[in-house]
Amino acid sequence: MAKIITFGELMLRLSPQGNDRFIQSESFRIIPGGGEANVAISLANYGHNACFVSKLPKHEIGQIALNAMRRYGVDCQYIARGGDRIGLYYAETGASMRPSKVIYDRAHSAIAEASINDFDFDEIMKDADWFHWSGITPAISDKAAELTRLACEAAKRHNVTVSVDLNFRKKLWTSEKAISIMRPLMKYVDVCIGNEEDAELCLGFKPDADVEGGKTDAAGYQGIFKQMRNEFGFKYVVSTLRESFSATHNGWKALIYDGNEFYESKRYDIEPIVDRVGGGDSFSGGLIHGLLTKATQGEALEFAVAASALKHTINGDFNLVSADEVEALAQGNANGRVQR
Repeated sequence: MAKIITFGELMLRLSPQGNDRFIQSESFRIIPGGGEANVAISLANYGHNACFVSKLPKHEIGQIALNAMRRYGVDCQYIARGGDRIGLYYAETGASMRPSKVIYDRAHSAIAEASINDFDFDEIMKDADWFHWSGITPAISDKAAELTRLACEAAKRHNVTVSVDLNFRKKLWTSEKAISIMRPLMKYVDVCIGNEEDAELCLGFKPDADVEGGKTDAAGYQGIFKQMRNEFGFKYVVSTLRESFSATHNGWKALIYDGNEFYESKRYDIEPIVDRVGGGDSFSGGLIHGLLTKATQGEALEFAVAASALKHTINGDFNLVSADEVEALAQGNANGRVQR
């Protein structure tokens, strides 16, 4: 299987039990997670050599996060140790018409304060097949943005395929700042993943689709996909298409374009959602696996969408499913019967 590098922040998520609200909670569950860490977990579960690159404090709280990655078979040799703190975020799980809520406490985390001396990106990339990052990483800090650029440059020097999940986070930066940082990084990218909001706020493209109104007609995306590919030279442009009926009921499908044809996946009706945090990351992990192992972009996309649909049924950030389980759903086994 392939050697895949992901680079980003590994945080601890603090959540009330079940659907409790923050203000009624006397204790929180500790759930490790973070965009690129979640992708690495997925890829390790599919049998790849998944290497996660980050920086964590040397103390025991940093060790909690590191141990979580090791538990699921992720290669942690490139995780630097040091800095004062690990990023935290609080997540309250919504239900029905009450949305989920996230509160960040991640300023001055170890990875946000990391320097080039913490990573030898040429060493990290020299035997790699794939490098994945997301728009969250350069949004953490100017230092992290510079490290992202250096990682992309090293990946290109070593002929590594690069994918990005645009992942705009309005609590981390403005659209203007995102566009100024993200657009120059696109020249390194082969596979661009993002929804309609990400494309607009990170790159300045707007699809002709009423997503807020639940109208996710793939035809509205075709023009923007062509524009993005023409401007940045992406090999693939990919978007998830989420219909949010409530916090616990979503429609879910995706669209991919390789410059020749558009392919729209089958649609999943996900109800009830157990935990949608990490849903996009599970899609990215599934897509990378699909593009590395499947014969067509359509097969790759179907694997990614099925993987992400399954993630919505699992507590925590990590998509703890095997490739066989994803294949079973992608091929139509969605009845949920007990497997004996």
